[in-house]
Amino acid sequence: MSKQKDKKEYVAVGGQALMEGIMMRGPKGTAVSYRLPNGRILTEMKEFVSVRKKYKALNLPLLRGVVSFVESMIFGYKMLMESAEKTSLDFEQEQSESKLDRWLSDHFGPKMLNAIGVIAMVLGLGLSFALFMWLPSKLYDWIGLLAHADGAEVFLRLRPLFEGLIRMLIFIAYMFFVSRTKEIHRVFMYHGAEHKTIDCFEHGWELTVENVRKSIRFHPRCGTSFIFVTLLLSILISSVVAFIFPDLAKESKIWIPIKLLLLPLIMGVGFEFIQLAGKYQNTCTRILSAPGLLMQRITTAEPDDAIIECGIAVMQAALSGEIPPEQTQEVIDAETAALEAEKEDASPTEPQA
Repeated sequence: MSKQKDKKEYVAVGGQALMEGIMMRGPKGTAVSYRLPNGRILTEMKEFVSVRKKYKALNLPLLRGVVSFVESMIFGYKMLMESAEKTSLDFEQEQSESKLDRWLSDHFGPKMLNAIGVIAMVLGLGLSFALFMWLPSKLYDWIGLLAHADGAEVFLRLRPLFEGLIRMLIFIAYMFFVSRTKEIHRVFMYHGAEHKTIDCFEHGWELTVENVRKSIRFHPRCGTSFIFVTLLLSILISSVVAFIFPDLAKESKIWIPIKLLLLPLIMGVGFEFIQLAGKYQNTCTRILSAPGLLMQRITTAEPDDAIIECGIAVMQAALSGEIPPEQTQEVIDAETAALEAEKEDASPTEPQA
């Protein structure tokens, strides 16, 4: 692999896998590249200004982790929905909306589509709460009652550890099973391309398909690692609270609100660790990052060359702030129209009577 520089200054870049695409944040802005159904790569620059730049207080340690998490969820969901729309275009029929989307838009207006997106996100958050908060606590209550009835009161002191392990098992099982589906596996391939492209860049290698293909698809500064670190920190911090205030952990109706109050602190600490682990590679950070990196064996997959090309395109745009003409919407639309015109000219005409 050829070096771009002998000594390269650290530049923070990060991204997210989308439906047939990748979003990347770099020093020159936020870029998105999609692999369209016609095989072309469409690259666009997106406007994103973190609220942390507007209000310096939100950039304080611990607090910035919570802000970053909320922003990433909102903006990431928006990009995910946009990628699903753009990459499912039917170029033959020139349809950009599903029949259901058009029906809802015609009868209730465009705002209904945005409302449905918000409702879907709220339902997703509700499902996450049920799986990762309510279910582990209720399982502890049910099993704890049986253990207490048998005189095994020691079990009642292990609530944070028990709930934390249940959450980890649910998370691992969920990610494993969804990774078996064709659509999600494709997303995980783009996730792998995102990591490999970032790894290639951070090593100072030239951004070529060959160099990216040889790079590593596991990265310590990843959302998967952040979630896993958060789960581990949840066990540690909750255990300390339960040890100091044991009465708080007796019933789930009291314990669940306590965990929700602790969540910002846990996310803040997890964010700071992920940033340090991504910037400083040493024995300590490697050991602490190991569980999250192992989890990425499920949430990332080896990409093919076409997906790698998409990763290179979005990285170059995020680094330079410029888009090659052949990757712009205007040029792609013009070429598509020209192809359609050629097809019409080449098609046989019906003989007139």
